[in-house]
Order: sequence, then structure tokens, then C-alpha cells
Amino acid sequence: MNSKIISAIIVIIIALIAVGAYAMNGGFQEKQILRISTTTSLEDTGLLDTLETAFENEHNNIDVQFISAGTGIAIKYAEKGDADMVIVHDKKKEQEFIDQGYGTKRYPFAYNYFYIVGPTNDPAKIKGITDATQAFEKIMQAGQASSSVKFVSRGDSSGTNSRELKIWNNTNANYNSSINGSSWYIETGKGMGDTLTIANEKSAYTLSDSGTYLAFKGNITLVPYLTTGKDLLNVYSAIAVNPDKIKGVNYNASMEFVDFLLSTEGQQLIGNYGKEKYEQTLFTPLYGKSEPG
Repeated sequence: MNSKIISAIIVIIIALIAVGAYAMNGGFQEKQILRISTTTSLEDTGLLDTLETAFENEHNNIDVQFISAGTGIAIKYAEKGDADMVIVHDKKKEQEFIDQGYGTKRYPFAYNYFYIVGPTNDPAKIKGITDATQAFEKIMQAGQASSSVKFVSRGDSSGTNSRELKIWNNTNANYNSSINGSSWYIETGKGMGDTLTIANEKSAYTLSDSGTYLAFKGNITLVPYLTTGKDLLNVYSAIAVNPDKIKGVNYNASMEFVDFLLSTEGQQLIGNYGKEKYEQTLFTPLYGKSEPG
């Protein structure tokens, strides 16, 4: 047998070994789809892209597909069977989702804070106030007295919108008669990034999650006035859809993603995200700690 034939045989053997190893590692498996219904705030920060890349590098048989909407709509998608899991930030709605049998268990994995932001000239004079309810009261009073004071709301049943309404309700004002529909109160029906942009254009106040604000900070002139406090705490949780309630959901892949979020690698990615670009982290890892608030 001449040397050319021997070399060809060796090449074929090596190729067969490589193909076999690839197949053993799931290379020829049909990819599973993992549909995650989540918030616009996580998408706008860019964190989802980072998590998706890292997860798919370790699970090359799973294709993660994010559906971005406000928390209320994100949960509705899951209830209709259009998502395998949700990643949202409204504890009340999350618990209702579980209590109604749609979700299995709530896994808090990160938090940050909502910011009350506004124009640099601060026409409502909220600088120095440390209570979110008092700040909203001053904005409302100033808005009723002057056409130069505006507040922009997402108005989209998102987690941010729910928190905003909760703070308005704490003022004891009648939201329907004193706030909603007022000339100084503007609803966008859009995600956090778009709402920040509109608030910036109108020199208005708004409530934003800190992550999206920091991601957009270089493109807007709004400044933060309140950045911490129990009323502004913003916890993100992952919940797999209950396969006994919604048939056909990919529960196993959902739990793989939950495990990744709670893993050392996942928590480090979350905790380090934003350091280089924004000179501060956008999220604080939560797993293994007591849930704040």
C-alpha cells in the first residue's frame, strides 16, 4: 500500500473521529427553542445579549429567543403559551402568575433601583427630597400650577409602570381624576428606552429603572434626583411556565436557563455587567442573599 493511500485513510479516520465527537456533544441534535418573555428594561440595557451568548456557548442545542414587552404583557404571552418562561420585575404580578397555576416558582436573581429623573433645571424643585412619594407630590402640584412641568409615564402595564402607579397611590391623590388625563401627565405606551427619550425631548420627569437610565445616559440630559429607597427597589425574577398548565412548553430548557442565571458564572456576568462601559454595574446579583425589601 503506497504512502498516498495510507495518508488518505488516516485523514478519513481522523474525520470520522471528529464527526463522532461532534455528534456526542450534541452537534447533530436539532436545536430546541427556548422562548423567554421578558421586560424592555433588560433588553434596553444589553444584558440579555450577554446572557444569551454565554448560555448558548454552553448549551449549543438550545436557541434562546427573547420576546420583549412590559411585565404585564410579558406575563400574558406566557399565559397564552407563547413563552416557556418569564423574566420580569413586578412581585405582585409574579405571585399572581404562580398562584393561578401558570408559573412554577419565583427565582429572584438580581436587583437595582428605580430612578426618578428629570430636567437639569428641576422645575418641580424635587432636588434634596429623599422620599419618592413626596417627590411625586411635588411634581403633581407643580404640574397643576405650571405648564413647564411634565411627567412622562410608560402607561404600558410594565413593572416600571406598576411601581409608578403604586407611588402615585401613596400620595393619596385620586389617580383617575387628579393625574391621568391631566395636561402635565403624558403616557407613551412604550418601553423604557423610548419613554426616556420622549421625557428628555419634553424636559419632563419620569420613573426609570437604573439600568436603562445608565445605558441611555450618554444620549439624554435628564439627571437622577432619587436613586435609592424601599419604594424604588427593583427586583428581577425568573419563572418557568408550568407544563401541567400549559402543554408543550419547554420546561427543561427553562430550568437550564434558571440554573445558569443562579450559577456562579451567571451571577458574575450580571454583577460585572456595565463596569467597563458605564463605570458602574447596572445590576446587583441576588442569588444566595436575602431578597431586599
